[in-house]
Amino acid sequence: MTPPEVPGPDDTKLVRDPLWNTIRLDPTAVRIVDTAAFQRLRYIRQLGLAHLVYPGATHTRFDHALGVYHLTGMALRQLQERSRAPEEVWQGAELIPYAALLHDIGHYAFSHALEELEPEQVPADHEEVSRRFFASPALASALEPLGPEAPEAIFDVIRGESRLPLRGLVSGSLDLDKMEYLRRDARFCGVPYGEVDVDRLLQGLVLLQDPTSGTWEVGVHEKAVAALESLLFAKYQMFRNVYWHHGVRAATALYKRIVDEAVRDGLLEAEELVGPTDEQLLYEIDRRAGDSDSLVARRLSTRWLPALRNRRLPKRALELTAADLGNREIRSWAVGDSPEKRALEDELAAELELEPGEVVIDFPAKQAMFQLDVLVGTRNGAVERLDERGLPGLVDLPRVAQELYRTARVLRIFTLERRTLDPSGLLERLTTPS
Repeated sequence: MTPPEVPGPDDTKLVRDPLWNTIRLDPTAVRIVDTAAFQRLRYIRQLGLAHLVYPGATHTRFDHALGVYHLTGMALRQLQERSRAPEEVWQGAELIPYAALLHDIGHYAFSHALEELEPEQVPADHEEVSRRFFASPALASALEPLGPEAPEAIFDVIRGESRLPLRGLVSGSLDLDKMEYLRRDARFCGVPYGEVDVDRLLQGLVLLQDPTSGTWEVGVHEKAVAALESLLFAKYQMFRNVYWHHGVRAATALYKRIVDEAVRDGLLEAEELVGPTDEQLLYEIDRRAGDSDSLVARRLSTRWLPALRNRRLPKRALELTAADLGNREIRSWAVGDSPEKRALEDELAAELELEPGEVVIDFPAKQAMFQLDVLVGTRNGAVERLDERGLPGLVDLPRVAQELYRTARVLRIFTLERRTLDPSGLLERLTTPS
C-alpha cells in the first residue's frame, strides 16, 4: 500500500488554534468532527477540575483532539518524505490520523478523574468506552468511506492492540498525544514546565525494523534522544506541579466522592456515567439528590455539591512527602479506592466530627509516567530497543525515573472542613516498612 495522499486545499477546512496556529481538516475529519459524539468533547475539560486552581485551564478534549490529529498529519508527511521503508509499512496509514482524532472520544465528564474509582463503580476506562461511541450511527456514517473494517481497526489503534506499523504515532512511548497535551496544558495553565521540543521530536521520528522480530515500528533517531528525554522530564514536572497539585487533587477527591456516593446510593446507575458532559453530570446528580430524601442525597445537595461549585475545596489535614515517608511504603489498599480505605476514612471522619465520606485519603499513582519502549536508530546504522532499562551511555533516564516518580507522589488526607491529624498513628496503619 502506498502512503496516503495529502488532501488538497480545496478539500479541507481550516481551524485556527492558539497552539498550532492553523489546523487543516480533511473531508473525513470534518465529517467526524461534525458528529454529536465528537462535539460532546467541547464540553469535557481537558484537565478536569484543574481550572479551580489554574483559571486558564478551561481548554477541552475537543481542542486537544484536533491538535493530536494535526501533529499526526505532520509526522506522517515527514515520514513519507524521508522514509525508505517498504510499502507494507504503510499498511493502514490512512487510518492513523482518524485514530488520533478519535483517541479521546470515550472520556467521562471531567476527563480522567472517574477512572480512579473502583471498577464496579464505572463501566470501563475511557479507551474501552470509546467502542460505544463508535457504534453511534452518525460516527459510523462518517467513517463509512474508509471501508467496513475501518472502525474496528481504528479502535484497535486507540486501545494499543493494533499491529499496524504506524500505530506508535497514536499509542506508545512516542505517541503524539503526550507531545500535544503537555504543550497545551502548560500553555493554558500558564506554567513553564510542559515545554517540549515538538519540532525536533517530529524531525527525529524514523521507521525502524526491530532487530529481534523483524517488524517495522515508529522509532526515533539517536540525534533526537535529548528531545525525548525533555518530553519525559516535562511530564514529570507537569505531574508534580499541575496534575498532582494539592488543590487539583482536593477538587478531584471531592468530585469523585460525589459521583461515587451518587452511584452507591442509587441516584445514578454506573452506565449513566457514559455520555454526560461535565456540567450535565453535576446538574443531574443535583437534580436527583434534590428529589431524594436519603442521607446521602442530603449531603450531596446541601454540602458537597455547593462546596465544589463555590470552590470550598477539602483541606489538607495531613500531608506526607517522600522524605516524610522515608523507608516506608503505602499499603496497596490505600493507593486506589478500596473498601479498606473507605472504612478508615469514615472512622477518621467520626473521630473528627465530620459526616461519613468527608475524609479522603489520596495517594495518586501513574505507573507509566516514564514509560519507555521505543526503537532507536544509532548513528552507525544499528537499531536498539530503549526500554525501562535504558541504553547505557545514550539514555540513562531510567536510573533516576523511579526516584523522580517517588518524589512526585504525596500522601494527603483531605477533610471537607479544616482539621488536623497526627501522622504518628496513621503511619502504622497506612504504611509498611520498605
